[in-house]
Amino acid sequence: MKSAGRAVMMRHMELIIADPTGLCFGVKRAIENLEQALERYRHVYSFGSPIHNPQEVERLCRKGLVVVHSPEEIPVGSVSFVRAHGVSPRTMEALHEIRSRVIDGTCPFVRTAQERARALAQEGYQVVILGDENHPEVRGIVGYVESDRPPIVLSNPDDLDPRRRFDRCGVLSQTTQRESVLEELVKRLVSVSLELKVYNTICKATIARQESIVRLVPKVDGIIVIGGRNSANTGKMVEIARAAGVETQWIEHSGELDGGWLENKRSIGVAAGGSTPDWLIKELTEKLRTL
Repeated sequence: MKSAGRAVMMRHMELIIADPTGLCFGVKRAIENLEQALERYRHVYSFGSPIHNPQEVERLCRKGLVVVHSPEEIPVGSVSFVRAHGVSPRTMEALHEIRSRVIDGTCPFVRTAQERARALAQEGYQVVILGDENHPEVRGIVGYVESDRPPIVLSNPDDLDPRRRFDRCGVLSQTTQRESVLEELVKRLVSVSLELKVYNTICKATIARQESIVRLVPKVDGIIVIGGRNSANTGKMVEIARAAGVETQWIEHSGELDGGWLENKRSIGVAAGGSTPDWLIKELTEKLRTL
């Protein structure tokens, strides 16, 4: 059985650090590739924020990163970076058209979701994607569905039209969704589909971090989740903690910590999203130990 995490005794309360914390494999890999590119080329243009953590993006920008929101903003012949969320094939083509040297930081788990979506469409399935249609990862996956029938993107199983019927339906998920939500969507699709093909494309790192919250809940009086507010996986962790009934504080950095919230709490759990770098977690735990 996995433990809730590493416990540290302080003067007035116990601090339990969730296990795992820190950057997930896909984000860590992308950031390492980006830092190597910055050292080599000095200036790198990232199509969208390379990581959903404002403090880490600010650190990278000081090293020469330039964040843009369309290929047209990238100078011809310069170096561009595709973040871990990936991009659509059309966007990748646009980057190559401007003769950009492309460094592809797409997470392998996201790449799998992209290829699953493409394969389902090619096999003639109506593609259904569980996820936030405005999230860059989902927009990229949608771009891999080359079919006369556009993919259906659902952020919640309740969004499924119960009157819809499918001959052949293929479902996959944004990598940061909750397995329980995917299971509920599949359960509903079974009753409206003659044939259903399911790919669980939720990444293992996401599942591990969500499970770490579940293990913390019975051991603490409150949980601090540190991570960018634009981070989908961090948001899911906060949802899980609050749904379990434990007091939860969501912060991006230690400066946002509400000291008054800590009063009368004998044990505090600290958890972090997969896009939260170690240095931010360390700053938070060091601040907590001084209180």
